[in-house]
Amino acid sequence: MVKSGNNLAGHVCLITGGSKGIGAAISRRVAAEGAGLAINYRNSETEARLLADEVSRSYGVPVICIKADVGKEEEVEKMFYIIESKIGMVSMLVNNAGIGLRSLLSTTSVEQWNRVMDTNLKGAFLCCRRALPNMLKNRFGRIVNIASIWGVYGASFESVYAASKAGLIGLTRSLAKEAGPSGITVNAISPGPVATDMLLSELDAEEQRELSNDIPVKRLGNPHEIAEACIFLLSSTNFINGHNLVADGGWKA
Repeated sequence: MVKSGNNLAGHVCLITGGSKGIGAAISRRVAAEGAGLAINYRNSETEARLLADEVSRSYGVPVICIKADVGKEEEVEKMFYIIESKIGMVSMLVNNAGIGLRSLLSTTSVEQWNRVMDTNLKGAFLCCRRALPNMLKNRFGRIVNIASIWGVYGASFESVYAASKAGLIGLTRSLAKEAGPSGITVNAISPGPVATDMLLSELDAEEQRELSNDIPVKRLGNPHEIAEACIFLLSSTNFINGHNLVADGGWKA
């Protein structure tokens, strides 16, 4: 069990891609802070349901898990309808759903481009757009977009992924100015190398050691560290707005 409090009590938080990796770590921390929790997943139903059972037992908060492709407008609409019907209006949104693509731009298909953009950028747009009316009505809202260090710095074989995350950072900054006067903050977190299943599956043991040695703190990040940053940005403070918090152990300092 992670440390708990009641800083988010009375709120309902939707976490897209919330069943594994960084998303699961954020889900646990949000529930530990007392918020009602909606865990979105696309393929990982078993993981989502196990996580929902775990946090419900541990923290006694209302939890639901919902299958939806966030890149599809009709599925996002249905997802929000289910959340609102079962546990209440979404006042906090974490856009974490994302997919990667390591590919030379010259060999990248339009279908691959669209798949990454639909999930990583269009999905955040659709969820923000659907959540905003209630946030505007109540003059309160918290949106945290999980971007990437590659949205700030370029890298070979990462052109499409980097473009999607740079777009997400741009969306964050512009929406922060647009929604800030209504009591809504919009921030991003750009993790560096974090020890998730997705990253570790791409690197063998030697590559992991080399990458860790290249980071000033000499290790990969942990998902729970990104979750702690997210909880900070979801808190009641409203003076941090439009910020992109880079969490990379000093890798690109």
